[in-house]
Amino acid sequence: MGVKLLREQVHDLSVPRAKRMELLAPGGDLDSIKSAIVAGADAIYCGLHRFNARNRAANIRFDDLEEILHLAHAHDCSVFLTLNVVIVENEIPALVTLLNRLVNTDIDAVIVQDLGLFHLLSLYFPKLAVHASTQLTTHNTGQIHFLRELAAERVNLCRELTLAEIGELTETARELGCLTEVFVHGANCLSFSGLCYMSSVHGGNSGNRGRCSQPCRDQYEKTATGSGFPLNLKDNSAYADIRELSAAGVDSVKIEGRIKKFHYVYTVVKTFRDQLERFYANGEMQTENSALRTVFNRDLSNGLLRGVIGKPMFIDNPRDHSAIHLARLKGDGAADSIDKAKRELYDTKTEMIQLVKEGISRLDTGIPRNSLDSSLRGRKE
Repeated sequence: MGVKLLREQVHDLSVPRAKRMELLAPGGDLDSIKSAIVAGADAIYCGLHRFNARNRAANIRFDDLEEILHLAHAHDCSVFLTLNVVIVENEIPALVTLLNRLVNTDIDAVIVQDLGLFHLLSLYFPKLAVHASTQLTTHNTGQIHFLRELAAERVNLCRELTLAEIGELTETARELGCLTEVFVHGANCLSFSGLCYMSSVHGGNSGNRGRCSQPCRDQYEKTATGSGFPLNLKDNSAYADIRELSAAGVDSVKIEGRIKKFHYVYTVVKTFRDQLERFYANGEMQTENSALRTVFNRDLSNGLLRGVIGKPMFIDNPRDHSAIHLARLKGDGAADSIDKAKRELYDTKTEMIQLVKEGISRLDTGIPRNSLDSSLRGRKE
């Protein structure tokens, strides 16, 4: 997707979207949430400053949540709140206070990892719809039966599954009246869906508490084959696998990136929205993914989905691969060509940021804050 396309058409918010596979976008801050809406997301997941697995994201304040819900719902977009960390005992009073506030909002669902929180929600807050987090690593039918008993309405399937396995689990979920969602773009985790303890052991920053420091991206002593970053995986991208995911019965395709900036969110969401609409209109699929390579990426791979696991899934550089890709696309990977590509991408990104800002500025007005009038009457006995 080029800047020209964005200038000609920011997503037309007046056009109703058919309910097929839901396109679920990350919302790390208010601008990212607005960008996702403008780009055509069907739903957004975001977190508050506590109890979510992306503490490094800007996140949102509870006081802003009502405005975000009003804005998203006005554009036929659902909002899911991440409460997807392991809860420790001394946090339970604060957690219950938060749940008591959430139950009085129009939040569409909460995303949960902690099994104790599942119990609290089903027992005391049945009004809140519950989605099972990716960090529950759901990879077999028994887990889906178990999570359904805990009142999960939706399950995020493990990122390490193949398309065939996704189809099998989705069939089970459907029999149980449960939805499934699958990550289709963003970072790959070396461990099962974020449950790695490396960060916790390495620096006391637990991924299960939202503080992963990503030691898998660090440089280590070179291997025998000369790799300095032997644990660094390419990013996940199922851009070319939409047809198979649809055939597998998946209900929602999810984009990772709550730490990413708003222009990244817009670019990725808009690219996947265009792919979905093209597929639903005439069954066609675009395989060329240059737009996804203009924003941050560590190169892209769908190896897990295709069951092709091995060396091609790794890359010996954890930093942005976009300039290297552009230089190689033009037939030259020399240092000066990469510098030229960086300048070209910088200019494109600068213009893109300005255009997206103009697009989301339309959403800044007409968002009323809820007001409450109350009166109390009584009779003295």
